[in-house]
Amino acid sequence: MENFKDRVAVITGAGSGFGLEFARSGAALGMRLVLADVQQDALARAEAELLAQGVEVLAVHCDVREAAQVQALADATMARFNAVHLVFNNAGVGAGGLVWENTQADWEWVLGVNLWGVIHGVRIFTPLMLDCAKREAGYEGHIVNTASMAGLLNPPTMGIYNVSKHAVVSLSESLYQDLKLVEAPIDASVLCPYFVPTGISASHRNRPDALKNTAGPTASQRAAQAMSDKAVGSGRVTAVEVAQRTFDAVRRRQFYVFSHPDALEPVRKRMEEVVGGRNPGDPYEAVPQVREMLRGKLRGE
Repeated sequence: MENFKDRVAVITGAGSGFGLEFARSGAALGMRLVLADVQQDALARAEAELLAQGVEVLAVHCDVREAAQVQALADATMARFNAVHLVFNNAGVGAGGLVWENTQADWEWVLGVNLWGVIHGVRIFTPLMLDCAKREAGYEGHIVNTASMAGLLNPPTMGIYNVSKHAVVSLSESLYQDLKLVEAPIDASVLCPYFVPTGISASHRNRPDALKNTAGPTASQRAAQAMSDKAVGSGRVTAVEVAQRTFDAVRRRQFYVFSHPDALEPVRKRMEEVVGGRNPGDPYEAVPQVREMLRGKLRGE
């Protein structure tokens, strides 16, 4: 996509983190914006900020787990702008712990947002974009799905999150290939950020009551939360930088987008293990103190 001015961008999870920075970047490029978020106060703040800059904005409260709400988001977009060019399937949540200790409610919440939210976005918005391409001369479209480095790796006590993000990478690669097969004027990208301060480690604030656990967190879940808080909070790459890199990737029609390109060595090692038929290696080989700290927390130390 070369021209952004007056094009329509739809962004889920737009009230904070990457989503808010995608919106700010799009606004700076003269885009018309559709903001979606499940957190109403954050959504209202984002809307007010952008309206004050003179940006054309439509804000829609949306829980991406629910197909009907994503369909309503699409319907509202078309009713207001009659077009969609750039879609960020970005809403996401985090949860951890030993994989056998995650409850059914944990799985339903994390997969509901991280995976089904992207599925609904792809399933609903891609046909709309294909229809727009038939009506608009010189149409350019792009879909960006937010995954994670956890979609390429499998660190311990992050199993439920790893599963959701691996599925997003697979879905995105499949989308890319299918669009190429039908020669659509639409590109696709998958964003795989590492640890970036975005607020995802506090995503439980938006967990619906129906999917909350009655029992308290296990030792492994407390350990995973503590490690997530520290890793995310100490991240040196900002959400602003990630948004800039993502828009650059859209310009270049680049599929894989990384926040930390220098952190890809573990991905290479994992691929070599797969191709070589070797057992998975220790993800903390280079930082054994992290492994021992995690084990200590699991023992309650």
